[in-house]
Amino acid sequence: MKTAGTFVALAAAAGTAIAAPAEGTGLKFSVPAHKNPNPRHPIADAHYAIRKYATPETIEAIEADLLARREAIPLSKRGDNATVGANPHGNSPGVDTSYLCEVSIGTPAQKLMLDFDTGSSDLWVFSSDTKKSQVNGQTLYKPASSSSSKLLKGFKWAIGYGDKSNSKGVVYSDVVKIGSASVSGQAVESATDVSSQFTKDKGSSGLLGLSYDKGNTVSPAKQKTWFGNIRDRLAAPLFTARLKHQEVGSYNFGYIDKSQYTGEIYYTNAFTDSLGHRLFNASGYAVNDGELNDRAITGTADTGTSIVYLPHDVAADYWGNVESAQEQQVAQGQSLWTFDCDTTLPTFSFGVGSGRITIHSDNINFASEQGTCVGGIGALDGDLAIFGDVAMKSGFVVYDDGKNQLGWAEGA
Repeated sequence: MKTAGTFVALAAAAGTAIAAPAEGTGLKFSVPAHKNPNPRHPIADAHYAIRKYATPETIEAIEADLLARREAIPLSKRGDNATVGANPHGNSPGVDTSYLCEVSIGTPAQKLMLDFDTGSSDLWVFSSDTKKSQVNGQTLYKPASSSSSKLLKGFKWAIGYGDKSNSKGVVYSDVVKIGSASVSGQAVESATDVSSQFTKDKGSSGLLGLSYDKGNTVSPAKQKTWFGNIRDRLAAPLFTARLKHQEVGSYNFGYIDKSQYTGEIYYTNAFTDSLGHRLFNASGYAVNDGELNDRAITGTADTGTSIVYLPHDVAADYWGNVESAQEQQVAQGQSLWTFDCDTTLPTFSFGVGSGRITIHSDNINFASEQGTCVGGIGALDGDLAIFGDVAMKSGFVVYDDGKNQLGWAEGA
């Protein structure tokens, strides 16, 4: 998800990406989701998450805080942390920080590995337009090599981050194929500049946003997401996410695979905000086997964020059950917890509809950092919870836009 707005186009709009008429209906297909071989550092992930969700006022406060922190040091020590540009992307074995899927763009097809992000609404890629100094092994989209590519003159996009960096560029219309389904005339946002956090991630060549169309950042006219364009051609207007620890998971479009979950799928209403985030209300939470309390939590199931971020009082309550846990402030309004690596962590459960979804303790033990372990549950000031990949690896999630609902089940 994002926090910044768009750059207004300097030239008058000459056109817009218009998806071609339906080539077929009743589509069902599955897309493998591979673990990114270049995971984000836990601090970098925390900073990335806040920039997707924070208000402009919070972003300004974070800018001041981050720019005062000059050198990255072990998370287990309280002190100055780096701005996101200095945060390393470690190759820690056993750590899942993002998942990548193959996407084909153009004619003939150019294959790129993209991060499917249910927390954003832009399809943007590294490309031949990207400054060479900001490319670090990513596969580039080359619009000049695609006979179906068309530059949308005067259209631009930009997503800003709290350290005053941004990713921005121009917009093309082209064919985008995922699995067995193609969309002609899909808006492809070609990066001319990328934030250093993305340059460091050589495994990913961009993002494919799966949130609501209203969150798209293209100006002067917002563009539909790939899912927004394909939805009416699917057998059912939904997709599912099943992410796995150290294994290939999948995104399924148009159907629900009963082999990917156990028990019942519990549904709750989905709603949105001005930035197009797909939100839901959790009815309460519990630590270990306790009864669910009535502390309601507004949250989002975000495949583009590694860790679970809860309101501070909820996260602090969870970590209060871990004797060795120590809170580490990584930026203003953001905290992670470290703990002794030999600790057995409690589970965390939250209510969805009439059911209870549990995040397994082994997934909450997220990563090791300088001899101590980093928890997969962090805290953000405010009322919003981000149920990132740490939660989703324990579950199975249904994004049912046809019925405006979100479903959770125990992952198989």
